[in-house]
Parts: sequence; C-alpha cells; structure tokens
Amino acid sequence: MTQMPTPSSVAWIDGRWGTPEQLQLPLADRGLQLADGLFETVWVEGGRPQLLAEHLQRWQRSAALLGMAAPPAAASLEPLLLEAIERAQLAHGSGGGALRLNWSRGNQRGRGIELPAGPASAAEHRFWLQLTPCNATFTPLTAMVSRHETRNASSLLSRCKTFAYGQAIQARREARLAGAEEALLRSSSGGLCCGATANLLVQRQGRWLTPPLSSGCLPGVMRGRLLELGLAEEAQLEASPAAGERWLLINSLSCRPLLRLDGHPLTAWPEAATEAERLWRRLL
Repeated sequence: MTQMPTPSSVAWIDGRWGTPEQLQLPLADRGLQLADGLFETVWVEGGRPQLLAEHLQRWQRSAALLGMAAPPAAASLEPLLLEAIERAQLAHGSGGGALRLNWSRGNQRGRGIELPAGPASAAEHRFWLQLTPCNATFTPLTAMVSRHETRNASSLLSRCKTFAYGQAIQARREARLAGAEEALLRSSSGGLCCGATANLLVQRQGRWLTPPLSSGCLPGVMRGRLLELGLAEEAQLEASPAAGERWLLINSLSCRPLLRLDGHPLTAWPEAATEAERLWRRLL
C-alpha cells in the first residue's frame, strides 16, 4: 500500500517558498512594528480553500475601510493558493488546513505612526501566506465573561480582522487563569459581543441568535453565512443564559458548544459536538 505524504506547513513571501520558520518579514514592515495590517484565515479541505470568495470580499472591504490599498484579488491568488495546497500535501483529500492570507501596509518610513502622503499604493504594501495542516474543532468548552476586556462598538478596527490580537490574547489569558478555556467579551454599547476569536451563537426557542454588528463583533464569514441562509438572526444577548438555551462559538476553523459560563452549567446538549459540526458544515 502506498503511504500518503505527511502534510506539512508551508509559507510564501516575496516570491519565495519555504517553511514559516525559514522565511522572514523585514523588520521595517508596519505589520510587524505596528500591527498595521489585515489577515484572513481560510479553511482548506478536499484540496480547496473553502468560502474563499467570502473571505476575499471581507478582506477587500476591510482594506478600504482602513485606507489601505486593495489586497490581491482572486484571479492572482488562486494559482498561488493551489500551489500552497500541493506543497503542503493537502491537494488530494489528505486532511484539512488553516490558510492565512496576510496584507500589511508595507515598510515603515522613518519612525512613528504617520502614514505615507497620498493615496495608498499596493506596490508599497506586502502580501504573504502561510498554510498549516490542522483539524477543525468541535469539542465543547467552558467560558467566562471577561472582566477586563471590552469590544469597542464604534471602532473601525472592530469591523476588521487586523493583526492586532492583543485584546484576544489577554482575554483568553484571563479565562485560563480563572479555570475556563475561553473568554466572552462584552460590547462597549452593552450586552455580549463575541468570543475572543469567534462569533457567539445562542439558540433560543429553536432560533439561533447572534449579536448585531453594531455591538462591535467581527463580521465573521461563518456568521455571515448563517444570516445569509436564514439560519440565524441578530439580537442583543446578555450573559444570563436561560433554561433550554444552547450556546456556541463559531469561526472558520471551529464550532464549539459551551458547557459552562462563569462557572455555571449551561443546558445539557446530547451529542453537542456532532450537532455543532453538522451546523458548521452546512455553511461550507
């Protein structure tokens, strides 16, 4: 029997292929110095990036919102992505992977935060990618509402998937120190907003509800698919679960039921992981 090659991580930047450990980002890059950039995390399965069009649309919208040049379009990206999938040994159905597409504002001129004068130029921006083999995750987890981190409902940055993940890191650190696995964040406008790295879903009386974009939650691709397919609707949510509710955190790589919130058990959910995966796969 022919043994399938083992999937491995690959990366590309400035026309060069290698491993993420081998390739380098210039120290002058604003993405490195100032977290001045955007990224998309795309699920790869069956040798293809899933929901690529939806990810690229969000990427383009976010760049325009933040005054960046437009990132690479699908026509120029697709051959590169297919090569990445081939190089990572994921082209023939041998597992899944997380494809990260990065777009920074490019090299810093001098010091400080000042932007270059004039219109943003794609030639001065920088694109790179990384593909890491992994499995989608559906196992239940425990959560707490962060006491320290709040999502800014009015910030343009809240509408974009930027490099700046310090708040999410600190919220999850807070949760782990408190004995929980994940953190939920409140919105500065009131109510719950999202998880540290995922959108929040609550099933109430048979309907899936998710906080509105006005809360400052990221316009997640899977969240968007739920709304588009009529499987969820927007509603303000509070950190006070009622009997019979089911709680989920969802993103492009996972859909995870919540078992406990702030130490209190949530409604028992038979075969929760199986049902969460079924919902997630309906969106692909």
